[in-house]
Amino acid sequence: MTQTLRARAVLLDMDGTLVDSTAAVERLWLRWAEPHGLDPQTVLSVVHGRQGHQSMAILLPERDHAVNLVENDELLAQESADVDGVVEIPGAARFLAALEGLPHAIVTSANVPLMTARMQAAALTVPAEHVTAEDVTASKPDPQGFLLGAERLGIDPADSIAFEDSEAGITAARAAGMRVVGVGAGSAAYGPDVVVDDLTTVAVTSDDGGIVLTIG
Repeated sequence: MTQTLRARAVLLDMDGTLVDSTAAVERLWLRWAEPHGLDPQTVLSVVHGRQGHQSMAILLPERDHAVNLVENDELLAQESADVDGVVEIPGAARFLAALEGLPHAIVTSANVPLMTARMQAAALTVPAEHVTAEDVTASKPDPQGFLLGAERLGIDPADSIAFEDSEAGITAARAAGMRVVGVGAGSAAYGPDVVVDDLTTVAVTSDDGGIVLTIG
């Protein structure tokens, strides 16, 4: 069944939404977790969508957060250097091309070097507007990043649609007052308004009312 959504702006997560970085994320986080004796499934249930230092704080709640910040910087550098297996989510290049000239931005928990490395590895162009780890003081599921993205585009959050895949990201976008398109079947568990398997089923047009997304 075809659905039509209208918005003034589109806010896009990166990992799991535009690029499939699952192999790299899980490889590096499980390597980090091993010396701490953490359960791998617990680690993987926490790390997606969040900034690394926040994931570390959840996984090692008794540890000094200053240590988390140092290790987060080290992990970001490792992630930026290791893009083996990072590929485009199907339809992402076409989707980004269709949004060119329309209000849209990336809102990611990655920093600029990691965002750039993963987008380049997937042969995707980074939108002119983006909100990264350097721009916020609170990570998803806090809505700060999405609110800042909408502010930079000059669009009310209520008139924006976010594309997200993770629990933390969908929670953040909904807390910002945005409608959410969940990317990937697994996103359905987190309460998005609409779910798509990937971006091949999303068509972008525009009219005097703004952006028109046709799904299906």
